[in-house]
Amino acid sequence: MPWDERIMTEDELRGMSCLALAHIGDAVFELLARTAVCCGGKRTAEALHGAAVALVSAPAQARAARRVEGALTEAERAVLRRGRNTRVRAVPRGASFEEYHLATALEALFGYLYLKGETRRARELFDLAAAEEFRA
Repeated sequence: MPWDERIMTEDELRGMSCLALAHIGDAVFELLARTAVCCGGKRTAEALHGAAVALVSAPAQARAARRVEGALTEAERAVLRRGRNTRVRAVPRGASFEEYHLATALEALFGYLYLKGETRRARELFDLAAAEEFRA
């Protein structure tokens, strides 16, 4: 297996496609979302699922990307920009082209942070990204 639980270097991360980063980041972001809704108090399984889905939808992730943009380092901004410019084949129903690109960019950022070993930073950005959603 090529991945051995080590932290990846910047060069290795730059060599990885944005879609690969987004693929991993999708799982990281969803795990953070599920953790947040589960820690939010007792709910039914259906309510937990609905709350998590509301956080990980493309429109919600696009709003989250806009929220965190100002708090990013230059390297993180570069990943977000790279992710936003990634060519995607199809846009899911319920999301605009722009929302889907921003959601992909956010997922690429979370994949980048995870593979770089910066899980604390990923959590910090998730908290900033999702704060508005929890107030709603």
